[in-house]
Amino acid sequence: MKCLILAAGRGSRLSVRGEPKPLVRLLGLPLIERVVAGAERAGIREFVVATGYMEEELRGFLNTLAEKRGVLIECVSNPSWEGGNATSVLSARPALKEEERFLLVMADHLFDSSILKELLSQPLDEGSVCLAVDFNTRNPLVDMDDVTRVLVSAQKIKAIGKGLKEYNGFDTGIFLCTPAIFDAVEKSIQRDGDATLSGAIRVLAEDGRACAFDIGGRFWTDVDDEEAFRRAEEYLLSTLKKPTDGPVARLINRHISVAITRHLVERNITPNQISLACFCMSVVASVLLALPGYLALFLGAIVAQTASIVDGCDGEVARLKFMESDYGGWFDAVLDRYADAFLLAGLTWHGYSEDGSGLTLLTGFMAITGSFMTSYTADKYDSLMKARLIKGGAFRIGRDVRVFIVFLGALLNLVFPALLLTAIVMNVETVRRLIICAR
Repeated sequence: MKCLILAAGRGSRLSVRGEPKPLVRLLGLPLIERVVAGAERAGIREFVVATGYMEEELRGFLNTLAEKRGVLIECVSNPSWEGGNATSVLSARPALKEEERFLLVMADHLFDSSILKELLSQPLDEGSVCLAVDFNTRNPLVDMDDVTRVLVSAQKIKAIGKGLKEYNGFDTGIFLCTPAIFDAVEKSIQRDGDATLSGAIRVLAEDGRACAFDIGGRFWTDVDDEEAFRRAEEYLLSTLKKPTDGPVARLINRHISVAITRHLVERNITPNQISLACFCMSVVASVLLALPGYLALFLGAIVAQTASIVDGCDGEVARLKFMESDYGGWFDAVLDRYADAFLLAGLTWHGYSEDGSGLTLLTGFMAITGSFMTSYTADKYDSLMKARLIKGGAFRIGRDVRVFIVFLGALLNLVFPALLLTAIVMNVETVRRLIICAR
């Protein structure tokens, strides 16, 4: 199945951030790349993009994007792009003539890719069009002065328009179409002089051929002006919190890492490079922790906690820039295990050098063992407790806590108590997980 993206307009209200509008960067990626990547997650690999304003610049970028993401992108020119967005639909007609169904989205509308997945599974009668509708009429991401409003009854669109007085939903700009959309556009232009998609939907609605699909409150937004841009940016950053975040990550680390990530996404830095940099910081921290004297211990504590905070940035950058991969997650996890071992070994050596006690070595060994076992049991525990973690109703202790204990112990020069606390907490947490999983 193909996806038609309308990208011909100028978007003057966002021109302060650059032109053409589809190439305006939001958290490291141009708007149209976010749309392509979101649709790709829904299984779409072929795209038709209607271009108009500054089309040479846009086409050059799309050629590079197609190669980068391994997708097919065909550009079609709309010389009448100033006449209304429905003229872009007509310009794409030759490229979609063999498609029984196709998706239609806007280059400046961002969305949760699960909306597309479910929309694609909807039954659609021949000669009909289905519009994804947001029935949350209090959606804070919606500009009430600009949004297209929709009146829906029995899953059929009865009315649509920006100035609609009676409405119960919003047009998200996401459509599942049949070729009937082309005839509807032509009729709307010829009969009503209306070259908007809303006009075409009104034509289809007259015959009961405009269906509505409830997006179920999921994310979508129209990045139409500076205020909408800011809201979209804040929302995407707010999604970076993970249900598996431990208490330290949730209350401290994540707030700082997101602020750092906001700047990292604008650089040509990969998540794996961030993971490797954090590992190197942890190695430096472990060496400092192992050295005699409080100054080295103090510096080691600062570097260790800094590495723990920045370690959250690799996943954040990956999610924001659609760079997640199974290998990347595994690579980060492997480096974290080495880093944990080095940090605890460094702290253990520091304590042993000061007191020469075998108890310190044993406690350090148990701390490292507990650290490994909490990591080893994390996947099974998280998968079984997934629903509770998402709702915030599950208790979880992980890497954020043990690094923070190392940080506090070194900072306060309480090496043995930090090792002992780590050993107790991590091993007790492992036993707790074993009991929960058994149940």
